[in-house]
Amino acid sequence: MATIIDGKAIAEKIRADLAAQVKELQARGITPGLATVLVGSDPASEVYVRMKGDACNKLGMHSVKITRPAETTEEELLALINELNSDPAIHGILVQLPLPPQINADRVLEAISPAKDVDGFHPYNVGRLVTGKPTFQPCTPYGVMVMLQEAGVDLAGKEVVVVGRSNIVGKPVALMCLQRNATVTICHSKTRDLPGRVRAADVVIAAVGVPEMIKGDWIKEGAVVIDVGVNRVGEKKLVGDVEFAAAAERASAITPVPGGVGPMTITMLLHNTLEAAKMAGSGNR
Repeated sequence: MATIIDGKAIAEKIRADLAAQVKELQARGITPGLATVLVGSDPASEVYVRMKGDACNKLGMHSVKITRPAETTEEELLALINELNSDPAIHGILVQLPLPPQINADRVLEAISPAKDVDGFHPYNVGRLVTGKPTFQPCTPYGVMVMLQEAGVDLAGKEVVVVGRSNIVGKPVALMCLQRNATVTICHSKTRDLPGRVRAADVVIAAVGVPEMIKGDWIKEGAVVIDVGVNRVGEKKLVGDVEFAAAAERASAITPVPGGVGPMTITMLLHNTLEAAKMAGSGNR
């Protein structure tokens, strides 16, 4: 039976360290500040924004939640971002996606100063990740890498299969694994013999967004399984992209859903915001 990689416990450990670092910065007159921008009233987005604000406040960070109506124009949103870019009390800017259809999300993300791009989505920061010199790394993939490290998984020489090729998780996590000397295969909807590819993996990272798409008997004996998916089935049940019970019989270690990768995403956002505040405080921007 697989060891459970407890994302909640790892996140709490990291947040305790971050809280101590926030106090040190405050002693130097710097309080890390995060601005979250929500356009419209998508219920899921409202929950995520509230969770991010609460997490900041618990660590002693400065948190600003800015809401704008769904009919906000792209020009109005870009003007707001420009204001936040110039605000010395704000070290991180996060625009909650998705945005209404009249707003070009790429243009908005590119308008955020790379020095305040704590989501790690600005082309400058993506480019630094590709070249192996990251500044801010996307929060969910970054959380995955920390979980693997905390679980004692050395990726050097390992066969890693990433299922999913999104810009948010699949592509960046593949790059991060490559930088740790893994041999990485990215699979997607056009991959031939997906079960065969997964069966060859020492580490499986599932980020496809389809409930229990990856079956337990696809998992190689002793493999490590990181399940990024969070899918609602029915009224209340949450499941991942991996058939958990069957996969846990074969894997050496596995993340649960919920309680696995989820808590790490906001934790790494807090980490990035703290690093942005340190950079601003040192003048290294």
